[in-house]
Amino acid sequence: MENKLIISPSPHVHSGDSISKNMYAVLVALIPAYAVSLIQFGLGAAVVMLISVLVCILVEYLITRFMLNRPATIADGSAILTGVLLAMNLPSNLPWWIVVIGAVMAIGLGKMVFGGLGGNIFNPALVGRVFLLISFPAQMTMWPAPQQLGSYMDAATGATPLGLMKGIIHGAPGASWDQMPSVLNMFLGVHGGSLGEISAAALLLGLVYLLWKKVITWHIPVSILGTVFVFGGLMYLINPALYPSPWFHLCTGGLMLGAVFMATDYVTSPMSKSGQLIYGCFIGLITVLIRLFGAYPEGVSFAILIMNAFTPLINNYFKPKHFGGIK
Repeated sequence: MENKLIISPSPHVHSGDSISKNMYAVLVALIPAYAVSLIQFGLGAAVVMLISVLVCILVEYLITRFMLNRPATIADGSAILTGVLLAMNLPSNLPWWIVVIGAVMAIGLGKMVFGGLGGNIFNPALVGRVFLLISFPAQMTMWPAPQQLGSYMDAATGATPLGLMKGIIHGAPGASWDQMPSVLNMFLGVHGGSLGEISAAALLLGLVYLLWKKVITWHIPVSILGTVFVFGGLMYLINPALYPSPWFHLCTGGLMLGAVFMATDYVTSPMSKSGQLIYGCFIGLITVLIRLFGAYPEGVSFAILIMNAFTPLINNYFKPKHFGGIK
């Protein structure tokens, strides 16, 4: 009788995955892109990243311990990842106090107001980024030029490729495609922009790593990038003098960062593979529509947040097959 068999609750077989393991894997995947931003922007990239991460950790700790009366959850890496992703969506010359506001809104409004990780409807880093874009449009669109290694607030600024594209579409005086960097330079990251939108090559390295480690699947990134390429290509064929090539769309702005690291967030994306494909296709479509016809040059952040809101509906109509079931 002493050797009783004690049956614990399910699951009885564990895959080895954990929240912290996946969070830190995403952080590793972001290293190449952040390394490029450090090379291109130097001190500014370091300052913005440090402030964003520290404030996100501090805000989550304070809310968890003193407002929700729960044990601290900062060790799971989600607050760190939110801070890193927020920083990757910001220009490297953004004043420190605006970075603080963005981090507070990302954690406080985007995550903890819903009860913490797993309950948030929208991607927290994008909540912080869009809040800053709406509240401080001038500071959020003053893009530093690359190779500002020793500067922060006094970095020289210039237009991004998407900003130049918007000027051409709207007929701004002097705007022409001759001012654009080459596709190769855009792919490698030799142009201005936020920390995480200057090197498509580095972000693709992160995608390969995440797929190799099976942290994400291909469905969302490929459906987003494929839709942008196809729809952007159709618009280019209709009027190549006015609209950029599909390669331009893929290599510029926050498309790669959004497709690989933001839209694939477990909490705010659909669960089924078919749902993920639909989710990704609509993100790609909305992104191109905003880029070409909207008020803002970039539309990835808005597209992802819009589709975050539709994720519960997609999950309702496109449910994954239950274990052992027949579909």
